[in-house]
Amino acid sequence: MAVTPHIPKTNAARLVEAAGIPFELVPYEVDESNLAADHVAEQLGEPIERVFKTLVLRGDRNGLFVCIMPGDMEVDLKVAARISGNKSCAMLHMKELLPETGYIRGGCSPIGMKKPLPTFIYESALLYDAIYISAGVRGLQMKIAPEALISFIGAGIYPL
Repeated sequence: MAVTPHIPKTNAARLVEAAGIPFELVPYEVDESNLAADHVAEQLGEPIERVFKTLVLRGDRNGLFVCIMPGDMEVDLKVAARISGNKSCAMLHMKELLPETGYIRGGCSPIGMKKPLPTFIYESALLYDAIYISAGVRGLQMKIAPEALISFIGAGIYPL
């Protein structure tokens, strides 16, 4: 009989569980020198299009907001500004990430941030029955139905 290693629950996992939303925690091997989504996808054995990254940005008018997008995409700052009601925006500086969200780079989940932020998810998430997002720590992803995630965090959907 195989022994399943204990996977500690993160705050994000506790919140989703308390809401009665089905999910799965999936551990992966962390490479501190490569926190990129393609490494995570490779570790999970999943296509990178299903592994979504959580990016925190600061708009010039409305402050902080979140974009959740496939790991193989780069954020288009003009599109991000437009969908968030800003004229311009920029990625949040890495040193601000922990104080503002409670998460570190490579372990930033769209669930359970210090305070709720306007959140937008890329429309391709709806192509899949489940996507992977950070569970709130490096080395752990959450497999979750995109519709459940969108409903739970109140995310807007943005197109190309």
